[in-house]
This record gives sequence, structure tokens and C-alpha cells, in this order.
Amino acid sequence: MAEEIKENSTAPAVKAENTPVSRKYSKFTRSNILKFVFLSLGFLFLYLPIVTLIVFSFNESKLVTIWSGFSVKWYFELFSDRQMIDAVLNSLIIAFSSASMSVIIGTLAAIVLVKIGRFKGESMFALFITAPMVLPDVIIGLSMLLLFVAMANILGWPEKGMVTIWISMVTLTSAYVTVVVRSRMRELDNSIEEAALDLGAGPIKTFFTIILPSIMPAIVSGWLLAFTLSMDDLVITQFVAGPNSSTLPVLVFSKVRRGLNPEINALATIIVFIVSICTFVYWLSRVRADRKRKRDQQMALNKKY
Repeated sequence: MAEEIKENSTAPAVKAENTPVSRKYSKFTRSNILKFVFLSLGFLFLYLPIVTLIVFSFNESKLVTIWSGFSVKWYFELFSDRQMIDAVLNSLIIAFSSASMSVIIGTLAAIVLVKIGRFKGESMFALFITAPMVLPDVIIGLSMLLLFVAMANILGWPEKGMVTIWISMVTLTSAYVTVVVRSRMRELDNSIEEAALDLGAGPIKTFFTIILPSIMPAIVSGWLLAFTLSMDDLVITQFVAGPNSSTLPVLVFSKVRRGLNPEINALATIIVFIVSICTFVYWLSRVRADRKRKRDQQMALNKKY
């Protein structure tokens, strides 16, 4: 018996690396390493320029590419630059107002395309609504400029300025809002709307109680998209802007053409910080809403059973 135990103890052990489990674990580890490497490279490619910009916004030197010490003086210079503040205010006013009007126009256009049904000229109407999405900004800017010049010669209105920029931004962003809201409305269950009508609700009440809450996430997304496009537009604004209606992208572009300015780094850092805060707040609200929805569903199931 002792000899059998000795023989069993001297038997060659199975190597762990030759087992299927170990090979699978090794392959899984290599896969994770590759994913980590590619994700790291992707994040570096996307965010390294932004991080560099933020770091050099605290540079004491006027040369934005040469580090000479930590300082926040460019932030004080930025807040004392009246031209920059006016450009930021102009951009915010135009972006907020044009996004709000684009939501109204885009939502109405989506309702016409989805709820009214087939009508003569529907395809042409949809084409004209979404045309600004595929046209180059140069073409849109030039066409809007020619339109405003012709209107000024005939009617004496409008002069190049905030109004012309606003009209151009509404023309551009309404197409994006229409597409976003239209895609959401196509996914709605028509039986809910029909049930509301059968129970005596009128079309207006059905819209505000059934349709509007269902498409509200798409409306908010369209508004944010329109706001971002208006804040970011440079090409169209350069065509239709007046002498006293400079927006932030136009002013930044003109300053960069004369040479890099550390104030621009400070301004970009503030914008990145504000966007990051808004994104975090939105993410946190979505997480809380999902948790509340799951909790309500669980409570409903507990009451049922």
C-alpha cells in the first residue's frame, strides 16, 4: 500500500498551462490587454489636445507653447476683455433663441410628416426640410447673404447683424430637430393615441397629454443639438454677421489668425469645465430616474403578487 502511494506521488503532475481552462484564461487576459491598449490610444487621441490646452491655460508666458510657470492671470485678462464677453453673450443669445425656434418649427414639421399621412408634395416637403443637413455651410451662408441683400434692397430690412445670424441658424438647425423628432414619432404606439380619442379626448388634449410627453426626450435632444450647432457655427455666421454682432467662433478665429492668444486657452478651459458639469448632472439625473423607475416597477410587482 505504501509503495502504491509512493508511485502515485511520483506521477508527473499535469501542467496548468496545458489545460483548456488555463489557455482560455490566458487568451481572455490577452484580449483584455488589447482592449485596454486600444481604448487608451483612443482616449489619448481624443482628449490629449484638450488636456494640453487646459494645462497651458495656466501658463504665465504669452507664448502658449512654452511653459514658464503657473499663473491664473489669463483668466483675469479674459474677464476684463469686453470684446470677448460681448461675443460670448451674442453667441448665447443667438444659440438659445434659435434653438427654441428650431424646436417649434422642427416639431411641427415632424408632426406634418408623420401624423397627417400621405399628401401631394410630401416628398418634396421632406426634401426641402432636410436639405440644410446635406448642403455645405459655404453654400448656405452664401445663399443667405444673397437673400438678405435682396431683401434689404427691396424692403430695407434686415441689416446684417444679430437678426440675420438668428434667421440663418434657425434655417440650419430646424432640419436636425425635424429628423430627431420625426424618428421618435415613428416609434410611437398609435393605439395609445387612438384610445385617448375613443375615450373622448380631443386632438389638442391628446397631443399635450399623450404625444408631447412621449416625444419630449427627442425634443430636448433636438434643442441641445441645435444649441450646440448655433454656438459652434463659424462659416455661415461670417457671411451674415454685421460689424457689431461678432459671435464667439468668429472672434476666436480672428484672434487665432493674428496669433495664438493665451486668453483663448482660458476661455476654452471654462467651456470644457461647464460642459463637463452639465454632462455629469445629466448623467446623474438619468441614473436617478432609472433607479426610480426600477423601484416603482418592483413595488408594482410586489403589490400585484
